[in-house]
Amino acid sequence: MNYTFDYLVFIGRFQPFHLAHMQTINIALQHSRNVILALGSAQNERNIKNPFLASEREAMILSNFSPEDQARIKFVEVIDVYNDEKWQKLVKSLVNQAIEPNAKVGLIGHFKDDSSYYLKFFPEWEMVELESLKGAISATPLREAYYRGEIIESAFPLGTREFLQKFQNTSTYQQLQHKYLTQDQTNLEESQVNF
Repeated sequence: MNYTFDYLVFIGRFQPFHLAHMQTINIALQHSRNVILALGSAQNERNIKNPFLASEREAMILSNFSPEDQARIKFVEVIDVYNDEKWQKLVKSLVNQAIEPNAKVGLIGHFKDDSSYYLKFFPEWEMVELESLKGAISATPLREAYYRGEIIESAFPLGTREFLQKFQNTSTYQQLQHKYLTQDQTNLEESQVNF
């Protein structure tokens, strides 16, 4: 098979990994020998926005792919540095450590909204720009539903659904859910006060 790229980089937090993410990786695997997933927010503290550790997300993602495809998916873990220039250097340096010299690297993604501005940070990587996928799934409402106890099955591949079901039985999930629900209640009360 003739691939256009040696590596396609796909940057995301994958909190959690949903069908549009999977579609993107499948497209990347058609165009590239390997795919590098740059896992954002890879620090070790969990919070409502980032409930899953990098190692958990790696397992969740790989569980959705065949062994042949799993062998072509690499990960780099990108911690939050809250400075665009430092973050850009960090991503480039991690990717460069994961590839061989002179490899042809591209970047895959789509300009979903203002939060996608980081895709412009890597002009040296050819951009594979995707149209919006799968009815433009966003992880935020999926996480919110999850904290309310729902797993929106139509949004997730099987491996993710199984991961989320197991995770619901952990004390970590209970703590995050409690945090989410109490924060939700506080926001509701504050909004009622403002009338």
